Amino acid sequence: MVLEMARRAGAAQPVLGTATSEIRRLALDAVADALEAQAAQVLAANAADVESAVAAGLPGPMVARLSLDPVKWGKVVDGVRAVATLPDVLGEELTSWQRPNGLAITKVRVPLGVIGIIYEARPNVTADAAALCLKTGNAVLLKGGKEAARSNEAIGAASRSGLDAAGLPADLVQVLPASREAAAALMGAAGLVDVLIPRGGAGLIKAVVEQSKVPVIETGTGVCHVYVHEAARLEMATEIIVNAKCSNPAVCNSAETLLVDRAVAESFLPMAAEALRSRGATLRGCPETLRLLPSAEPATEVDWSEEHLNLTLAVRVVDGPDHALAHIAHYGTRHSEAIITEDAAMAARFLREVDAAVVYHNASTRFTDGGEFGFGAEIGISTQKLHARGPMGLAELTSYKYLVAGTGQIR
Repeated sequence: MVLEMARRAGAAQPVLGTATSEIRRLALDAVADALEAQAAQVLAANAADVESAVAAGLPGPMVARLSLDPVKWGKVVDGVRAVATLPDVLGEELTSWQRPNGLAITKVRVPLGVIGIIYEARPNVTADAAALCLKTGNAVLLKGGKEAARSNEAIGAASRSGLDAAGLPADLVQVLPASREAAAALMGAAGLVDVLIPRGGAGLIKAVVEQSKVPVIETGTGVCHVYVHEAARLEMATEIIVNAKCSNPAVCNSAETLLVDRAVAESFLPMAAEALRSRGATLRGCPETLRLLPSAEPATEVDWSEEHLNLTLAVRVVDGPDHALAHIAHYGTRHSEAIITEDAAMAARFLREVDAAVVYHNASTRFTDGGEFGFGAEIGISTQKLHARGPMGLAELTSYKYLVAGTGQIR
């Protein structure tokens, strides 16, 4: 069944991929209208999902991510309308040149084709991902978590009715069954699905990367560091680490480890610890951290490499930049890393040497986000180097081709 859905998506995609920008905009408006009109069905389905999740004893944060209410749903619909108004990227001329033999070569953006997305129990992703894929001329196969199965089916049905109303194939958006068998079939659909994007925790991403026969854009896992250099302004550093850790600890761009130069640890750590604890943070530290902060908990090896996704922060006192850079190289996930310093040369070295999708100087890691980067929206944050890296906006959901015009040239 999944392979047949992929075939239908492949047949539908050229209709949208070759459509005008105006047709795609109107289609997204129609999808948003349908999502708004069918809000009652979506919220009823979501209420049933939440009831089942609570009965099954799912953790509070997962239930919170699963839950929709009229206000949240209104924001989801507004997000789809916002995507419709973003500047179009399809057909954009990236570069052009002429060869000595007279051949004129132009490089232009084109859709990726059929995109599969595997994600956890976040029904807003169903609407967001569909909107981004439709805007860029792609068909999308959506495989959400079983906890949100009813919600995803309702959102998918509304999206498909919007496409029908716009005169486009409903098979441009399809919600797969919420089963492991469906995920396995999607990962095995090489030749029918052009690219697969996993969104979720480290376990889900690792499983997709290891098992998929379809090319994968790896997203998400963020063991992000904030390094307080000896030349940092300590008040600024305190504000940044509190924001990076506490503003939304359950997301991949939150800080998981604080590295502090030994030269400023004694003056900085008590001040930072007080601010962090006032926001509910728990500190786990190295022996030197425990000496300076006796109330901190001892850090274990797993604390340096784990994406906690809560208010737990690992803290290590380091012996200068070499030690900090070595720690990041060993434990980081190439997501987002930050240095706090007034030393321009040290900042330049950090920005140059740290291998991550996004590297910050005197700013919070929480800015790694498509909206914050001015992309309008994102499909995820890529931590790999091929095709896309960092927040993935509309441009990252496209490929390109070369258009070559001649006047009879032969080789």
